[in-house]
Amino acid sequence: MFRLLHFLAIALFLLLAGGCDRGPAIAPLPEDAIVLAFGDSLTYGTGAGSGESYPEVLAALLGRTVINAGVPGETSAQGLRRLPDVLAEYEPDLVILCHGGNDFLRRLDRQQLAANLEAMVALIHDSGAEVVVVGVPQFGLLLKTAPLYDQLAETYHLPYEGDIITDLLGDRDLKSDTVHPNAAGYRQLAEALFRLIDRAQRS
Repeated sequence: MFRLLHFLAIALFLLLAGGCDRGPAIAPLPEDAIVLAFGDSLTYGTGAGSGESYPEVLAALLGRTVINAGVPGETSAQGLRRLPDVLAEYEPDLVILCHGGNDFLRRLDRQQLAANLEAMVALIHDSGAEVVVVGVPQFGLLLKTAPLYDQLAETYHLPYEGDIITDLLGDRDLKSDTVHPNAAGYRQLAEALFRLIDRAQRS
């Protein structure tokens, strides 16, 4: 009986210990860290005014430099070609990767999108930076985040925010048009990413 209770106690401990895993971790950001927000119009801040994009709001929340490297209308293939020069220019400690929306809007091949995102992650890691991934919704009868982002984050064990953009674009009070948040929406995006980065640094 004692052995059984001892075994159950150990099993319970292991179960609880496993439940304490907070997910993928990143190194704590030093005070002089450079965070690179890389993406398209969602990163650029289309639909909001000056100072209201998510990278600008996130910089204030983190107390770190956040570079807005968003290019409206850019596809993932174009982003992949642009990324090496941006990494070389800024030498970031952390990259927030939010890309692919224009691939969906233009009905481009999703397998190629996934391959482009994987190649971006590899380039970022090769540069010495870490990566946080933001999932983008695929547009159809139902607005939902494309599964390929979850697969990317799981494969490379990356901190991942998969709900926020879909949530924002599902709330008309938080968007400026059908595919972009407004200032209030971008603030919520920045706050969600701040929580994710804070949690990942403490994992």
